[in-house]
Amino acid sequence: MRNPVYHFEIPVNDLDRAVIFYERVFGFTFERQVVDGYEMAFFPRADDKPGASGALAKGDAYKPSQTGCVLYFDVEDIDEVLLRSKNEGATLLYPKKDIGEGGFVAEIEDSEGNRIALNAMNS
Repeated sequence: MRNPVYHFEIPVNDLDRAVIFYERVFGFTFERQVVDGYEMAFFPRADDKPGASGALAKGDAYKPSQTGCVLYFDVEDIDEVLLRSKNEGATLLYPKKDIGEGGFVAEIEDSEGNRIALNAMNS
């Protein structure tokens, strides 16, 4: 059986601002492309590893929101990522919480107004 999610797209209004936010908060490097007329910045992808990857996407079909799907980003140090996100102007939506065997979770609003979540096995 494979993981059910293959690709995701996070809506953005300002692709440059969003790329800077995700680079500074998570340390990602992006590859930019135009796909079907939409500007996209692709997250790193490891085809030989489990899980999904995706892109930041800008265009008329993409509307940032706090009410859509919530993507959980796997992080090594949730406290460090929360600090970096705060330094980049993110709003804390759900403070760090211990969820037992699942580790720790928290939610923030990214630079574009999307609700995204963080998960770390260790605090």
